[in-house]
Amino acid sequence: MLVGNDIGHAAGIVKNGGVIAYPTETVYGVGALATDVGALEKVYRIKSRPLSQPLSIAVSSMEMLRSVAKVECEDFILKFLPGPVTVILKKNRALPDILTARSKYVGIRWPDNKMALDLIGQTGPIVSTSANLHGEKDPVRAEEVTIPVDYVLDGGPCKYGAPSTVVDLHEFTIVRKGIMYEDVRRYMYGCGCATED
Repeated sequence: MLVGNDIGHAAGIVKNGGVIAYPTETVYGVGALATDVGALEKVYRIKSRPLSQPLSIAVSSMEMLRSVAKVECEDFILKFLPGPVTVILKKNRALPDILTARSKYVGIRWPDNKMALDLIGQTGPIVSTSANLHGEKDPVRAEEVTIPVDYVLDGGPCKYGAPSTVVDLHEFTIVRKGIMYEDVRRYMYGCGCATED
């Protein structure tokens, strides 16, 4: 498995339908074009992930986020992103059903990691799911990635080394506790309309 820090090389692989691993501030993610059904099938296969479980995606700007989803609660997005929070929004037609397991909604990361942002800036929206076999420990260093990707983009150890907090902005609900959970919870409950699953 090739490991390196060449963002352009990694972006080229993704744009040609390949699958890579890349760093974020939370854990290493699997990267593939969010709109390429064949590449998405590869992601499910190499992770041994059931097709019934949706994949999140990553973007590198508000403009890119608007291109894939209907923006709700923009004040929340601008406060916490880029950062270690995944927001769930209503997807648009550009995203294939296999990505979201036929759901109308999609989880979106806007990572606070320069290497990831540079990569996504070159490729457009990519998958953002942990670079591990389904159910196994999340990799927080390049050398911990063991699934058979085409390239591992080595950005050193992840800043937090733990998963993101997931927030459904359509229902204004915290779906998963992760990094920045307390900050997110305080903000949402301060608005007086938050709930938790």
